[in-house]
Amino acid sequence: MPSNTAAWLTAAKSNPLEVKTATYTSPGDHEILVKNGAVAVNPIDWKTQDYAFFPLIYPTILGQDVAGTVVEVGSAVSRFRKGDRVLGHALSLFTKKPSDGGFQEYTIVTENLASQIPGALSFENAAVLPLGLSTAAAGLFQKEYLALQHPSLDPKPNGQTLLVWGGASSVGSNAIQLAVAAGYEVLTTASPKNFDYTKKLGASQVFDYHSKTVVADLVQALKGKTVVGVLDAVGANGAAQNSLDILAQGEGSKFVATVLKPPEHIPAGTSAKFIQAAAIKDNEVSKAVYEDFLPPALADGKYVAAPEPYVVGKGLENVQAGFNIQKKGVSAKKVVITL
Repeated sequence: MPSNTAAWLTAAKSNPLEVKTATYTSPGDHEILVKNGAVAVNPIDWKTQDYAFFPLIYPTILGQDVAGTVVEVGSAVSRFRKGDRVLGHALSLFTKKPSDGGFQEYTIVTENLASQIPGALSFENAAVLPLGLSTAAAGLFQKEYLALQHPSLDPKPNGQTLLVWGGASSVGSNAIQLAVAAGYEVLTTASPKNFDYTKKLGASQVFDYHSKTVVADLVQALKGKTVVGVLDAVGANGAAQNSLDILAQGEGSKFVATVLKPPEHIPAGTSAKFIQAAAIKDNEVSKAVYEDFLPPALADGKYVAAPEPYVVGKGLENVQAGFNIQKKGVSAKKVVITL
């Protein structure tokens, strides 16, 4: 049996992570085991380390974004085979199992939150996708959220418009692409330096979220359009509140799917709901995105692994440095460690 090594969070708020041996775990019936070639860092990682707001069992292994090679498949798995290059959304934060964490050499991934990736896509590029993809898909497509049409390889414009607040973020980069692939027009917000970036992903119009008139500007831009709601990919700095205020002044859907807790002040007639990314593993959205859409879309160049990876080093000893860099803030980049 191969040896395994992980970057462990040994106790609540312990810092730095400790790199030491971990159990090599074989997959369950509907799981695959991935030998990681690259892993990515998300804000939830350093926040979990700093604030310990999840009831975890310590020691544990964090990390939700992995890309690598399948080394074992569960007995009920037919979509993957040994040797496949894949990306996957790792779920240790939800399962409480260290074997399901991303920051180790070998990670267990549930089969319906994994996709094959083309040979031309590097592991460090692929690793930027999973959590951002799952979060965007959960907010856009689940029936109790925005309930949009599913994405396809040859979408026909449906005449409806979505606002994505924070289009240059990881979640925003995926939300723009998924919504456009489902036939929607997308308006978004970003810093001026990222206007071109978000337009390349498919946004038709981009607005500066620093502008004092951004709410009024978006209310005006959405006039006469069939609005299906807002995907708030930022949550902080008034993003959800601004999104709700925009919808309150217009026609169409009044719903905001947000990556953080909704604000206390909810304008009359509007509503907001926190997005739980892992929920898609239990419904039709995971199949629609990870199985039906993403593999051929990546292979055909119809979906971009975005944002760009910011590789901070090679080896698990660089994961803590990745946390620290992510905490300081990155723009239109995803912190990645290669293995």
